[in-house]
Amino acid sequence: MSRPTGLAMDLTPLRESRDFRLLFIGFLGAMTGALMTSVAVAVQIYEVTGSPLHIGLVSLARALPVVVGVLIGGVLADRHDRRLLMLATRLPLTLVSAALAVNALLPEPRLWLIYAATALTGLLAGLGGPAMMAAIPALVGSERLAAAGALTSASAQFAALLGPAVGGLLVAGPGLAACYAVDAAGFLVFSAALYFVRPLPPATAQAGKGVRQAFTAVADGVRFVRGHRLIVGLLLIDAAAMVFTMPQALYPVLADQQFGGGPGVVGLLYAAPALGALIGAATSGWTGRAGGHALIGAVLLWGLSLTGFGATSYLPLALVLLALAGLGDLISETLRSALLQHGTPDELRGRVSGLWMVQATVSPALGNAAVGLLAELTGARAAVVMGGLFCVAATLVVAAAFPALRHATLTVSPESSGPPESSGPTEASEPSESSNSESSDEVPPNAADDAGHADAESPTKGSAR
Repeated sequence: MSRPTGLAMDLTPLRESRDFRLLFIGFLGAMTGALMTSVAVAVQIYEVTGSPLHIGLVSLARALPVVVGVLIGGVLADRHDRRLLMLATRLPLTLVSAALAVNALLPEPRLWLIYAATALTGLLAGLGGPAMMAAIPALVGSERLAAAGALTSASAQFAALLGPAVGGLLVAGPGLAACYAVDAAGFLVFSAALYFVRPLPPATAQAGKGVRQAFTAVADGVRFVRGHRLIVGLLLIDAAAMVFTMPQALYPVLADQQFGGGPGVVGLLYAAPALGALIGAATSGWTGRAGGHALIGAVLLWGLSLTGFGATSYLPLALVLLALAGLGDLISETLRSALLQHGTPDELRGRVSGLWMVQATVSPALGNAAVGLLAELTGARAAVVMGGLFCVAATLVVAAAFPALRHATLTVSPESSGPPESSGPTEASEPSESSNSESSDEVPPNAADDAGHADAESPTKGSAR
């Protein structure tokens, strides 16, 4: 099966895989509601507290349970049906969103309930996130990893374009409760789609279900990651892009103080990066042939664009710069996810995806909290500018320190390009001590790739949403 040679998005995974289509549709519905809620939560927190620090802290309140959830969820995803795990953790989120809607209708909404609902959302999203990330290669095959990643990111970014803009209008019109109600409906759509997806058991079920075996299983994943310089580099460059470089926590403040607007402007600020990401997704056909240099360039584009965004008070220019940042983020997210799955054997994908999602969740949450604290000390604009410059500097350091990252590619051997029915890594890809030492400065071998995402949050930035 040949790769597309143009710039247009590769739609082959949607054409060839019914189950991927269902997952794609369900994910789009859930993300649209979730990102409407992200606007509602930010606006509500700012209304209740008047503090940008609290906006950052609510992200941290979600991130800590996500960490616990993904570590457990990664082990579960390597032992149990991944479809059932996704379904069991997404359906209850409907009730959590409904609770937020009820709270918004109270004369004095409870701040603690917002934090509690956010934490529970993080735990459930974390438990199911590794299952979703590990399931995608089994649905599309190794040759279509970049295409599937671009499509998944495009659906998230389309939701991020539509959700915040509509969310801002709903907050300004019907009110906060309407956003939360739509979020609940979105999770119902996702759950309904998952119901019709075929069972997705791991290719090789892991033996042992006790606590000790669970810790051993997590340790196996850690050893695998630690022994592969490419995967370590991918984790670090993602952290470089997120820590101190997450301006979302400051959008309500910037809309008010820098651009002189209200909830409508907040919605535009959330939506602009998604527009850029959609443009990136629509022209992502080339990513299947790209590698480390393109990834590094995309992260640099993200950092430089956010630096310019923080420096301007002209709203149209600010939206253009946010769109460029979103384009860079889409490309880097697509390539990071594809390179990670490309070098990980199927029986470790759940745990490695879980570790990836820990980093992809903690870094943005710490970034939001750090930017919020920095904004308290220096002002919102200065915080965004300093964060962008930090991203650029950290990216250059990581790129220089990890040759395996610079030279990484998505080359697929002919025998590993078909749709996977079962997988088993070759000796070259076993997480043994010998393979760890031998691959310390090389791209992980392709032979483990015969089984072929989100944080939305994305979900998600390895989107756990």
